Amino acid sequence: MPQAGSGAPRPIPGNAGVPRGPHPAARGGAVPSGPRGPQGPGGPQGPRGGASGATPEPPDGGKPEQDKEQAHTQAQGDETRSSGRRRLAEALWPPRVSRAQLIVAVLLFVLGLGLAIQVRSTSENSALRGARQEDLVRILDELDDRTKRLEDEKRSLERQRTELDNSSDQAEEARKQTREKQRQLGVLAGTVKAEGPGIALTISDPGGSVEADMLLDTVQELRAAGAEAIEVNEVRVVASTYFSDAGGGISVDGRRITQPYRFEVIGKPQDLEPALNIPGGVVQTLRKEQAEVVVNRSERITVDALRPAKRPQYADPSSS
Repeated sequence: MPQAGSGAPRPIPGNAGVPRGPHPAARGGAVPSGPRGPQGPGGPQGPRGGASGATPEPPDGGKPEQDKEQAHTQAQGDETRSSGRRRLAEALWPPRVSRAQLIVAVLLFVLGLGLAIQVRSTSENSALRGARQEDLVRILDELDDRTKRLEDEKRSLERQRTELDNSSDQAEEARKQTREKQRQLGVLAGTVKAEGPGIALTISDPGGSVEADMLLDTVQELRAAGAEAIEVNEVRVVASTYFSDAGGGISVDGRRITQPYRFEVIGKPQDLEPALNIPGGVVQTLRKEQAEVVVNRSERITVDALRPAKRPQYADPSSS
């Protein structure tokens, strides 16, 4: 029977017949690192790269879990935004307008309309913004003179009515006033001569740039300033007078006239001349067209061009 400590190996219980030799490392050898047969897709050691027995980790450091979290967060954000838009749409439509809101909207509309009208009226009067102080004073004086003329005419009519009421011979007084009225109407209709203070206006147009509408504007401005009788190149201007362009010239009531255009105007000189010289008025407009304009005041202007009296074809005097 062998003795303990002898060199013969002893069998291990449960592994009978299997010799137990010394460990390779004990003999100074190395653990073989070569292939040990197919043990998975990672080679002999698999993806663990060794024999430590650790759980394999994904090569990207756990990005699939992060991507899932980001996708979940984005989905929650999209759902929140969609829910917010839905609530906003439900709050706006259908509209819920209270009575107070409707009243406020109407008031704001009226206020905006008033501001727009005010701005428009202010822009239409912007021509006077650049006027000089003396020009503005002149315009105000002209307006005062027009008001004074109207008041004088009103007092004259009231005086005539008083004379008719107080006259003992009302028929004779009525005839007297009728003759005076006929003379005044004859001056306006151009059927009688007229003389008195006024201005002489001369327009020279060497370049031929003055047109018929400019002369018509001149007549209208003079009438607005109180002109009582007007004559243009020996043609009497009345209510039915018209101006037209005619082959490089100008025609007045069908009669051709040539430059220089001479206006003989009876009225108050202190009103007529400033009316032509206002900013943006007749004189300034004509001078922009390279025309020469000369205005002279006179204490005696004669308008002797006459118009034949025409019997109205349809209108008859009314007794009422």
